[in-house]
Amino acid sequence: MTVPSPFVYWAQTDKAVSLKIDLKNVAKPDISVVDNTIKFAAKGVGAHGESQYEFSLDLFSPVKSGENNDGAMVRIFDNRVDVIMSKEKAAWWPRLTAQPQKPAWVKINFDLWKSEDCDSEDETRDVMKDYPGMYDMLQKEEIGYRKEDLKKVYLVIYNLFQFIGFMYILAVMGVRYAKLEYESVPTTYEHVGSAMKFLQLMMFLEVMHPMFGYTKGSPLMAFMQVGGRAFVLFAMIEAEPRMHAKPVVFYLFLVWSTVEIIRYPFYIAQLYNKEIYLLTWLRYSIWIPLYPLGILCESMVVLRNIPYFEETNKFSIALPNEWNFAFHMPTFLRVYLLFLTIPGMFMVMSHMTKLRSKKLKPKIVIRKCK
Repeated sequence: MTVPSPFVYWAQTDKAVSLKIDLKNVAKPDISVVDNTIKFAAKGVGAHGESQYEFSLDLFSPVKSGENNDGAMVRIFDNRVDVIMSKEKAAWWPRLTAQPQKPAWVKINFDLWKSEDCDSEDETRDVMKDYPGMYDMLQKEEIGYRKEDLKKVYLVIYNLFQFIGFMYILAVMGVRYAKLEYESVPTTYEHVGSAMKFLQLMMFLEVMHPMFGYTKGSPLMAFMQVGGRAFVLFAMIEAEPRMHAKPVVFYLFLVWSTVEIIRYPFYIAQLYNKEIYLLTWLRYSIWIPLYPLGILCESMVVLRNIPYFEETNKFSIALPNEWNFAFHMPTFLRVYLLFLTIPGMFMVMSHMTKLRSKKLKPKIVIRKCK
């Protein structure tokens, strides 16, 4: 059973953050403030009636711990619980939480200017006089979350689009193979080649995402991965018509699409901070058989193209010419193979092994006792 979270109304000054927890008849709340994390648990009357309420928030920056004016101060009223926390560093926060996504139960405290010393709760003060700059803070808070929400929506749409695209490719290949069996293999590129090319071009957006701060990671690593696949698809398969009917294209598309229908849903789950163990396990385990198979298929495509490019001299540049530059495509492909099959595979597999051990290792939780 999911434990509900109470409504939490927050406000700030440059030195402190205040939380008004909307719960009535709270007797002994369990509140823990450590570094930039606050945890709350109490029984009271809230939006879900009388129940146990809990929440945990990772704050934007660390706050002081304690039960005095230098740290966290808790005040219990009949209709609410107030928590006032002193910031480690005096500064205005652009938002309350460390994560860009704001929980639905976190609100801005528009009652901040009400005096808690007054006998009448209807007696109010002028917010602009008591809290100068508060309006700007509210605007920045909401605009900051709005920008993060738009970025999140874009990334969800992109990942969902790519997932549907690769599912379409697998579905077409599967249905055709079920009807025609092996006879469908030579015409794979004819039926799904256009879709694969479009999705591959879309993947270059993943190179720009880290550059714009939309995702973490290195744009160089993303470019190497996306660029390598684009080289095989456009320069090796699309540019040589005789490769279109090769069975290796079928197996290559099968491997690529299987990897992507797991990768993109994993990214969507991460955007919503959802940890689905099966999906995580597949993301960091399916590469063990599929990555070597994919590199093997890519190597076969490049190797098979060497005699074709020797015959046609496509992409080769011979002397003399106005640039005084020569380029022999078959020789380049031989060098490319040397770095693809052995060093390239070792680098990719080593990188994924480290990620797998980091993501799938048992988590040890150490809790501080206060």
